[in-house]
Amino acid sequence: MTISLIIPTYNRCSLLKRALYSVLEQSRLPNEIIVVDDGSTDNTANMLRNEFSQVSTFVQTNKGVSAARNTGIQQAKGDWIAFLDSDDSWAPEKLATQVRALQQAPELKVCHTEEIWIRNGIRVNAMHKHKKSGGWIFKQCLPLCAMSPSSMMIHRTVFEDVGLFDENLPACEDYDLWLRITAKYPVLFLEQPLIKKYGGHEDQLSHKHWGMDRFRIQALGKIITQPGLSIENKQDAIKMLVKKAKIFRNGALKRDKIESAQLYQQLIDRYQD
Repeated sequence: MTISLIIPTYNRCSLLKRALYSVLEQSRLPNEIIVVDDGSTDNTANMLRNEFSQVSTFVQTNKGVSAARNTGIQQAKGDWIAFLDSDDSWAPEKLATQVRALQQAPELKVCHTEEIWIRNGIRVNAMHKHKKSGGWIFKQCLPLCAMSPSSMMIHRTVFEDVGLFDENLPACEDYDLWLRITAKYPVLFLEQPLIKKYGGHEDQLSHKHWGMDRFRIQALGKIITQPGLSIENKQDAIKMLVKKAKIFRNGALKRDKIESAQLYQQLIDRYQD
């Protein structure tokens, strides 16, 4: 089993260093570590050159996290692709635990793990809506992003089948890809918390963009038209799209955003029974 790790980063020099140290402390190292520098203007390039010479670095103009991850996938040589966001970190047994689990379930091509949340330096408990699960989890992926990129291991043939991250989505690009994957593949879930997700810093996409469900509605519109989507999955996706669109329509009406409200109403009318 060969594993390529992809870390996208943009102006997160100190956080990236923490992430990389957590990788180098793995009991089972990835076969290659790819950092895609998405146009950083801080000290990222010097730090990588001086402290992490074993890392393969690809530099591109700033195009967003989806483009950075896609560059990494296209450059990767491993059979399995793992991701780590530059503001997260791995537990020392993360890769080894996933490798053992996947070797015991060779029919599975997607694996994710439980996680620990750290907000402003303090551990917090995840809400019930963030509860993780495995198996055929398309329906569980509809409300919000149900798997964390930093916990994922995905066989490269999955990307050949369902495609890469959507570079046209400013956020919720992972949500979009998980829908495409879970519509076609069961998922192995490990209940051990093997990653730490750090929050509270200003450059998080959830801070940068208001109303993240706007992008989930776009993703739902895409998956509904996906060839081969089962009738049950399509019906569930339509229900979720209508539910989210109604919330945005009502919000737009309250703010007297009539044109925006009309656009969401058109979506509702298109899919409403």
